[in-house]
Amino acid sequence: MNKKIIIAGLAARPVRTTVSILAVALEVTLILIIVGLTNGITNETGKRTEGVGADIMFQPPNSSLLLALSNSTLPMAFADKIREIDGVKAVAPVQLQVNSSAGLEVIYGIDPKTFDQITGGFTWDKGSSFSEPYDVIVDDIFARSKRINVGDEPEILNHKFRVVGVVQHGKGARLYVPLKTAQEMTGAGNRVSLFYVKLGNPDQLNQVIERMAEAFPGYRAFPMKDYTKLMMSSNKAALDAFIQTVVFIAVSIGVLVIFLSMYTTITERTREIGILRSLGASKPFIVGLILQETAVVCVLGVIIGIGASFVIALGVTAVFPTLLVMITTDWIAKSSLLALLSGVIGSLYPSLKAAAQDPVEALAYE
Repeated sequence: MNKKIIIAGLAARPVRTTVSILAVALEVTLILIIVGLTNGITNETGKRTEGVGADIMFQPPNSSLLLALSNSTLPMAFADKIREIDGVKAVAPVQLQVNSSAGLEVIYGIDPKTFDQITGGFTWDKGSSFSEPYDVIVDDIFARSKRINVGDEPEILNHKFRVVGVVQHGKGARLYVPLKTAQEMTGAGNRVSLFYVKLGNPDQLNQVIERMAEAFPGYRAFPMKDYTKLMMSSNKAALDAFIQTVVFIAVSIGVLVIFLSMYTTITERTREIGILRSLGASKPFIVGLILQETAVVCVLGVIIGIGASFVIALGVTAVFPTLLVMITTDWIAKSSLLALLSGVIGSLYPSLKAAAQDPVEALAYE
């Protein structure tokens, strides 16, 4: 009986039902795509940084964990002092730049010799290392996304660079330029953004960090494993606030649309509800009927929203290969629960209003 009434109620108003379902789907899609992009970018950045192969990242005091967001620099002379610390095997200076034309992509200014000592060397798809100041090495994902190849001359940071090599991704950045060129472009002189440090014995990590803290008071010697965990976790305050804001907006949209839809539906079905009441339907029955109808709308919206999220994620990755949308099962569950909750909240008042109607007045309603 209930199923027939619910199906008939939804089918009688196809446009309103469709809009309500799509509103719930939009809520779920908005949450999954925005959260997926945020987590995907930070996790992928963390994995690339881990792929450098360093054991320690040495940074200036009060520097940002988000690397290129810091304007602080370190003297190049620190490299020799770090190498003298017992347990240190190799040190690679890196000057960071942000390429806004590539979607805020971080560029590494490197010295190939010392960088190879840390990473074990690039895996080359084609080409070779730098030979001129304005040479650039790109990874395979960047090359595919920008449709560039060895010999092309893309404009990077308002300068013409020549692509001399394409390498496999996963070594920190997607673009690499000569260290001196990066220093000149930033006006840093003999200074760098950070040092990657590799140890002879990784088991001595804590001891080496203590020695570096004694040799460089106030500077940051950060274990790469801890850095990766921070980048790939949800403990970043700014990103958490951003995600919470997006979720709040999405849930608000769902609540308002469901409320408006169910409120107008109840108004239009006043006579129908009066008939049910006159036949003996109790107030809890009416409330339950409206909530069940809302639940059907929300479930359909959730299914469509999840499906649309995966389709959009595939589309984003196809168009922008450097962007990763990470849709996880926990956020699928959270977004589904939030959608159902917004449906219940949005339909609660209309259902109570429907149950409170006087049967006689409802039957006389035109």
